[in-house]
Amino acid sequence: EVMSRPQGSDHGNDATWPREDLEVLNAWAFQGERLIHGNPSGIDNSVSTFGGAISFKSGKISALESIARLKILLVNTKVPRSTKVLVQGVRDRNNRLPTIIEPLLNSIEEISCTCERVLQELGSSAVDMQENTQGQNYSILEELVDINQSLLNALGVGHPSLDQVCSITARHGLHSKLTGAGGGGCALVVIRPDTAAEVIDAVKKELLDCGFDVWETCIGATGVSQQSQPE
Repeated sequence: EVMSRPQGSDHGNDATWPREDLEVLNAWAFQGERLIHGNPSGIDNSVSTFGGAISFKSGKISALESIARLKILLVNTKVPRSTKVLVQGVRDRNNRLPTIIEPLLNSIEEISCTCERVLQELGSSAVDMQENTQGQNYSILEELVDINQSLLNALGVGHPSLDQVCSITARHGLHSKLTGAGGGGCALVVIRPDTAAEVIDAVKKELLDCGFDVWETCIGATGVSQQSQPE
């Protein structure tokens, strides 16, 4: 399909496309996901295209409003893995032990729903004015991250490299979990707004010393855009 030229924004040299063109980009990106992963959810290509944060329930994707721009460290363990193999492993384990695995999956779903609520509360202007409430929400979020990581390990998608990330960050009072399929790959580290720069630098150094790649970024960023430099 023919797409229009990207439209300039008010933020400098970034430009993006109208909604209908983004839908085309998203559809092609999903086909690429199918080649790599077999039967993908569509989450990765959708959030990469449209930005922000999304909810995935019963096969349906919807955008989340008023989500806090959560600061994180994204850690690449550089351990290769196959999403199809990991997903099939969880499916096989569920078939063997449904009364054990299904409650784990239900718990992960409840964690996701609670996390969605917390992130929306953190993103509301009313909560921004209440430091106690904000701190409580970050404490809940960190607890959810820890529980989620334990449940993912129980499902069989953990990896020693991910455990190492969690151990390093925990020593500095930070909370981490795998992101994506697991089995290696990447992890995210939650960073509170009041986390000291010295703590972040120390964590990044330890992770880099382990041979991992580390990026300081945030969740809830803009989607696909075209960047250009002034001539």
